[in-house]
Amino acid sequence: MVDKKIILFDGLCKFCNFWVQFAFKRNKNRDLFFMSLQDERAKDLLARHNFNPSALSSVVFLKDEKIFLQSTAAFEICKHLDGGWKAISLLLVIPKFIRDFFYNFVAKHRYRLFGKLDTCIIPNAEMKRQFL
Repeated sequence: MVDKKIILFDGLCKFCNFWVQFAFKRNKNRDLFFMSLQDERAKDLLARHNFNPSALSSVVFLKDEKIFLQSTAAFEICKHLDGGWKAISLLLVIPKFIRDFFYNFVAKHRYRLFGKLDTCIIPNAEMKRQFL
């Protein structure tokens, strides 16, 4: 898994699942891989990088053995999407404390705003190869 670009996401969050499907559809190179934060392997992976998985409530992006969190993770992921979505990564010039203020607001209220699933999604046949 060292050379893979891995998106770790809240598998119970409807909003997070929407964005996983969004990213999958716009990643024609199929170089993005997905793993639910609830997965034991994700917890092990984060622990190896000295992160407490239970303390995370946002998307995590692992690329080149570097971990990106919160808004930085979201914008780094955009760099790997096709079309104009790469341009969104230009928002990284906005100071992190400003970006993360808005990101954290949505993350904190995501279940109330978008809903929560009872179980993690099961990827369809097309997506299955990209799920670890």
